[in-house]
Amino acid sequence: MKRILIVDDEPAICWSLGKLFQSEGFHVATASSAEKGLQLAEVDKPDVVLLDIRLPGASGLDSVASFGRLLGSVPIILMTAYCDLDTAIRALDLKVAEYLPKPFDTDRVLEVVKNALQLRAAAGSEPDRAPTNGRALRMTPLLGRSAAMQEVFRKVAFAASSDVPVLITGESGTGKELVARAIHANSGRRDEVFYPIALPALNEELMESELFGHRKGAFTGAIEDRDGLFTLANRGTILLDEIGELPLHQQVKLLRVLESGEFFCLGDLRPRKSNARVLAATNQDMAACVKAGTFREDLYFRLAVFEIKLPPLRDRMDDLPILCHHLLGTLGYPNPENAMTADAWEELEGRAWRGNVRELRNAIEHAVLMARGGAIKREHIPPSQSWTAAAKGTSSLSEMVGEWAEEQLQNRTSVQSDVPGILEKFISEVEPILIQKALKASEGNQVLAAQLLGIHRSTLREKLNRAAQK
Repeated sequence: MKRILIVDDEPAICWSLGKLFQSEGFHVATASSAEKGLQLAEVDKPDVVLLDIRLPGASGLDSVASFGRLLGSVPIILMTAYCDLDTAIRALDLKVAEYLPKPFDTDRVLEVVKNALQLRAAAGSEPDRAPTNGRALRMTPLLGRSAAMQEVFRKVAFAASSDVPVLITGESGTGKELVARAIHANSGRRDEVFYPIALPALNEELMESELFGHRKGAFTGAIEDRDGLFTLANRGTILLDEIGELPLHQQVKLLRVLESGEFFCLGDLRPRKSNARVLAATNQDMAACVKAGTFREDLYFRLAVFEIKLPPLRDRMDDLPILCHHLLGTLGYPNPENAMTADAWEELEGRAWRGNVRELRNAIEHAVLMARGGAIKREHIPPSQSWTAAAKGTSSLSEMVGEWAEEQLQNRTSVQSDVPGILEKFISEVEPILIQKALKASEGNQVLAAQLLGIHRSTLREKLNRAAQK
């Protein structure tokens, strides 16, 4: 019979987990502190330890080494409901078997414990639980106490401990570059360069030169040799932002670098090597891009070795106070934790925050200017577009789309292979209008219009060419 030791100062947690593992055939021992847990472990010799981080007396983190010295290769699984990125990094630096953010479901706990036991049996050796080179933790502006953000911290910690490519996904304004910087700052490359680059901002004709460099005379205007991003960032980290906008012919070259570390600079037949780590970020559905043929499947799978999906702000509203207090503090606002009135909080909590943390930051900066050091009230917070539309008595975009979809579906009694689906029909009707308005706003400047639409200008050019052929 396998023996499990549960160390948590919440009796309800010990009771529920105890019942769970007893039903699975485990012998269960529980303790309310690390000190009591160590006393039990010395006598009971558990096969696995579930250890809470926040405990009276010595913390779970500070007790990992003591449990390791006493129990050797016995897997230790840390649990916590209160975590930030630095805690997650430190937990994995201590070489614990797993790190579980609370709340968690029973299936997840069982899976983690059983996997830890299987890995121990397969390894048959004692791991080193000493911190790796006393890693100096780097503070980051990634904030949150919600379960969704604790999972993000956990994944960032895992990503920082490895050199594999990482795909960071999430809506605009959720903090994808902050995640990339956190991975780099807590990795073994932290003393090397970090290069974030927004791919749509690159000149398409010169993109290959920007990424891989060129030799003198490689093209008109190449008056000297120039190193590209993969040479400059050798041994460091590259963030390729908006990776979905990378043209197909450049995707082949990027895949080669990821597979072999080799690339060719323009005008040179000799392969070069780069040890740069690649992180990629996007707000697009990359699986849909692969299906649509605008992104290579093999490159997608290579980039998505490890994916971190950032939650939108509306799905982690519990983090709103800590984000607001932090933003007010960074702006030097007096007494940031008590600066907001009740009606201001009501206003903030009632918004959809489609622009996520970026929109929140803009709203707080506006409120700070308007309040001028006094209490921040509802009237100091700028109106959001969705609320402005409601005030005018007009339907929101989502409501109008919903009404259109219902009308389309009511007129269809069966699926017909020769009739386009309503998604295709919607895109075909709406996309030309958006392109037309963007071109009008940019006075015909396709580069600016593409930026307004959030697409690469080559994508815009392809759409315009297809429209002209119809």
